[in-house]
Amino acid sequence: MRIISGKYKGRRITPPKNLPVRPTTDMSKEALFNVLNNHFNFSELKVLELFAGTGSISYEFASRGSSPIVCIDGDMGCVGFIKKTAKEFEFDITAIKSDVFKFLEKHTGNYDIIFADPPYDLKQTDFEKIVELIFENELLDEEGMLVVEHSKHTKLDHMPNYSFQKNYGGSVFSFFEFESEEEEE
Repeated sequence: MRIISGKYKGRRITPPKNLPVRPTTDMSKEALFNVLNNHFNFSELKVLELFAGTGSISYEFASRGSSPIVCIDGDMGCVGFIKKTAKEFEFDITAIKSDVFKFLEKHTGNYDIIFADPPYDLKQTDFEKIVELIFENELLDEEGMLVVEHSKHTKLDHMPNYSFQKNYGGSVFSFFEFESEEEEE
């Protein structure tokens, strides 16, 4: 895995082989950041990464100047790896071991970008619950964007605040934004 842009462009990060992860491919990650680049100036964006795994997406945001970044994962090995890597690169990343659903139910922060990469075999209703909890608990800034990575078998285009999706191989990124005032009237 490598950082594709920013201050640490080209740096390789090698996670331990025993982590229970399915990292976003470099090709998909590059395509995702090309889309986000059209919407955001990365410097000083507040970012929340859910089901963070190796932290690959967070390192990309940090390399581009985003700060602070919060990573949530239920696996202690993943959280430990993210903490170690963040310290090594001096990234402003806080890694928290937590069940993502419990975190979303109780957390009160507000973020410019929330990225969720749940296991692809999660139930459809759990994918929907992630989106619902983020908007119900007002975790996303009104100018912000939620991105959910999922397989082509999961459908999220019926959800409130759905904006668009991009397909890359077997991965799909669904983007969610608050509807503008004009659309609501």
